Amino acid sequence: MIALVILVAAFIVARILVSVFKRVLKRTKIPELAASFLVQLITALLYVAVLLAFFSALGITVSSIILGLSAVIGLILGFGMQDTLTNLGAGVWLAVLEPFKKNDYITVSGQTGYVKDVGLMSTELITPDNTYIMIPNKMVWNSAIVNMSHLPTRRFELTMTFKLLGDVDSTIRAVTEVLKKNPEVLQNPEPKIYISNLTDSTVDLQIRAWAGTEDIGLISTTVKEELLREFDEKN
Repeated sequence: MIALVILVAAFIVARILVSVFKRVLKRTKIPELAASFLVQLITALLYVAVLLAFFSALGITVSSIILGLSAVIGLILGFGMQDTLTNLGAGVWLAVLEPFKKNDYITVSGQTGYVKDVGLMSTELITPDNTYIMIPNKMVWNSAIVNMSHLPTRRFELTMTFKLLGDVDSTIRAVTEVLKKNPEVLQNPEPKIYISNLTDSTVDLQIRAWAGTEDIGLISTTVKEELLREFDEKN
């Protein structure tokens, strides 16, 4: 009975300590993913401490438990099941070096999505179509990480066929005016327009322009719609 009371009390104390630790982290400048990883790590360690206190209350020698755990860990490593420790170590490095932040849009280990969390064992992504992906931390750490959200601006490209408005230069000027009117299209760096194919009546143009990273998801579609409307009115 006493052991059960100790277990419940220790569990409550652990929950309180975790809650306090979360509040302390919120007041610091620690990145959100690193803070989340630390909370999970501290929670796991506190629960281990709770179990050790419970076993101690039952009269079981704690040192013998630790010795038994050491033997189990040795067996795990001996049977080549060290992936758990490898994932934990990779998670630590991901939290410390922070190659991406929460909600960053990344491609890693062949998967692309928004970062949801970095846990003790795995990294969680949410794809644009709302699919959940869990990748072992060791695979994330050992893969090239492409972070599309890291820099403030990104370039987008469009290739479109236009009816000539008299000549090629007039057509390019019309496209340029549309790009200038859109406030989300940056003018520095200046948009570039290249001719990829030319016939007697049409021209294929490759448009390369820049936008803020937060706008990049819709900007190419928006610009394409604006160009289609503009040229529909002029032809």
